[in-house]
Amino acid sequence: MSEQTSGKTPVDFWFDPLCPWAWMTSRWVLEVEKVRDIEVRWHIMSLAVLNEPKLDELPEEYRELLSTKAWAPVRVVTAAWQKHGAEVLGPLYTAMGTRFHNQGEGPTREAIAAALEDAGLPADLIEYADQENFEFDAELRASHKEGIDKVGQDVGTPVIAVPGADGEQIAFFGPVVTPTPQGEEAAKLWDGTLLVASVPGFYEIKRTRTAGPDFSNL
Repeated sequence: MSEQTSGKTPVDFWFDPLCPWAWMTSRWVLEVEKVRDIEVRWHIMSLAVLNEPKLDELPEEYRELLSTKAWAPVRVVTAAWQKHGAEVLGPLYTAMGTRFHNQGEGPTREAIAAALEDAGLPADLIEYADQENFEFDAELRASHKEGIDKVGQDVGTPVIAVPGADGEQIAFFGPVVTPTPQGEEAAKLWDGTLLVASVPGFYEIKRTRTAGPDFSNL
């Protein structure tokens, strides 16, 4: 990972563009950029890669989703990253997520192609969506592994890494939140994230979700 040069607090964020919960969290961390002195660094992870070892144990509907729809978006994002640099990750993720989630288009080939246009990227990147022997598979898996190695296997997406005690990075799955906090509410959640990250030995706070992703304020 590159060193931070802006003087702002670095926040490393691993996402799969397919995941609506990662999308909610990503919009929160961008809101935090407006009210706290942070800078987000985007990285790719993959729900398809994460679940490869246990694919046969998953519910049929989720297994079908991972097998048929999860690969195309993350392959296109990875190819864009490899061919055009890490600076395209944030804009392309925003373009994809807006179409997939906010506009309800889902991870279709048409939505991916439109997102490439929205982000000002070459249209031919769509060809990586269906590339079975994916040219950048090693880079995708390495990025995924970097995030998972920081937080452990028993998680999903998103993974964020923030400064903890003594400046050492601490990674978490989440925060999982709906709807996306805005303004001071976003700042309060960020401050709390840094607070728990500063406590040695802190691992988890969790409760059962009773609401689905709410994109109404995005």
